[in-house]
Amino acid sequence: MPQTHQLRVYPEVAAQEDLLKDHVSQQLNIPKDDIRHVQILRRSIDARQKQVIINLKVDVYVNEEFSEEPVTLPHYPDVSSAKEVLIVGMGPAGLFAALQLIEEGFKPIILERGKDVKKRIKDLKGINVDHVVNEDSNYCFGEGGAGTYSDGKLYTRSKKRGDVQRILELFVGFGAVKEIMVDAHPHIGTNKLPPIIAKMRECVLNSGGEIHFNTRVTDLIITRDKVHGVETLGGVTYHSDKVILATGHSARDIFEMLHRKGVKIDLKPLAVGVRVEHSQSLIDSIQYSCDVRSPHLPPSAYSIVKQVDGRGVYSFCMCPGGVIAPCATKPGEIVTNGWSSSRRARATANSGIVVELYEKDFASFSEYGPLAAMEFQKSIEQKAWAEGGKTQTAPAQRLVDFTEGRVSDDLPNTSYSPGITSVDLRSVLPDFIYHSLKNGFKQFDKSMRGYLTNDAVVHAPETRTSSPVSIPRDWKTLQHPGVAGLYPCGEGAGYSGGIVSAAMDGIRCAKQAAQSG
Repeated sequence: MPQTHQLRVYPEVAAQEDLLKDHVSQQLNIPKDDIRHVQILRRSIDARQKQVIINLKVDVYVNEEFSEEPVTLPHYPDVSSAKEVLIVGMGPAGLFAALQLIEEGFKPIILERGKDVKKRIKDLKGINVDHVVNEDSNYCFGEGGAGTYSDGKLYTRSKKRGDVQRILELFVGFGAVKEIMVDAHPHIGTNKLPPIIAKMRECVLNSGGEIHFNTRVTDLIITRDKVHGVETLGGVTYHSDKVILATGHSARDIFEMLHRKGVKIDLKPLAVGVRVEHSQSLIDSIQYSCDVRSPHLPPSAYSIVKQVDGRGVYSFCMCPGGVIAPCATKPGEIVTNGWSSSRRARATANSGIVVELYEKDFASFSEYGPLAAMEFQKSIEQKAWAEGGKTQTAPAQRLVDFTEGRVSDDLPNTSYSPGITSVDLRSVLPDFIYHSLKNGFKQFDKSMRGYLTNDAVVHAPETRTSSPVSIPRDWKTLQHPGVAGLYPCGEGAGYSGGIVSAAMDGIRCAKQAAQSG
């Protein structure tokens, strides 16, 4: 049996097998020739001190040959003639729900308003280059959901909600690199995730499931407080007494439909702010305490939280070596987000910097009831569109200028493809959000010296941090308390935040749907 050990090593040691064997030999007093293999089980970076250290959990094979076991997929039976379950949305919640239903012997029928991963690319080009927003195919809607073309980060704190390791193993089984099962903050990358999603799709189809793209659900068929199916924009009706609603956090038309039908939904406070871009070299120098990043270290990320006037101000979806993307889902709005490729090789780093909101903050939108937070979101996005010139050009400001309330005389080029224009962002953001961000940035600089620089650029706004509503469900059955057979699921329903937690929630809902017969 291999020996399991915890190690703290320099980056160059962690990155090179021969040096790692030398270290293990010295630390454990084992002749190097007796060490057949050192298998890294877990890897994380400790940059709290000037000398960066890599924490490793390893299995050491002493006079024992190492044989790597392949990651295998579960058995997915033919369910073409099985009982059908409808899934609305093909993001991680809907896709992993479909795979789980097949394991359970049920036939998933996925209804996705957007296009497959390959065809989505044309629409992403449309918004980046031509400033044209396709309401059904964009960074948020389409096969794989928002995560497919906005990074593929797999880190989650929701480890009590499901089996994180199983989600990672499934990704590896469908083609992801095994490193995601090792790194403390795993990441697939926007360039690597689409073919993995496509393989999952083929698995669903080969097992007898159905997937209908370009199929926007417009209504639920509910009779006597039970769901019986859905209606679509194309006039086609799909029938089932089980519907997993996994639409994602931007499906505003679904939230409006539920409210209109009297299906209970609740307002959910979220966080709103901006997306800030620095040079990656600056973030590396701050985080790694270096002039030039070691070739054995990845581009540095940061995670920071401050309390400002009773509100949390924090980084969100930080993208080392990444790009800022236009993520509007409807004409007449500006929304920013970020992504990185698998290598995180771009010269810039960006992160959402957002302000914690409370229910009281939506008082001026109270006429919209549980949709008040959604309308609050929309109002900011529409102001940004107007201030940006009524295109996808984003209103922007240099970071120091932002904190000093000064319009920037000029702006550098940034990674945001549609372009930016100099605007006083106080005309876009509510006053209390602006002041929280301004004071937050000043506090950030105390922890990350050099962060507050006028070489950094603030892009507005970052509004889609999570769903603006929650859709209630019974804690045990996971069904909506007022509509039997309806399973609110994933990020759009308020039960997850990110790819892995959404995937776990999809699996949970699928298991409950299967258990109910």
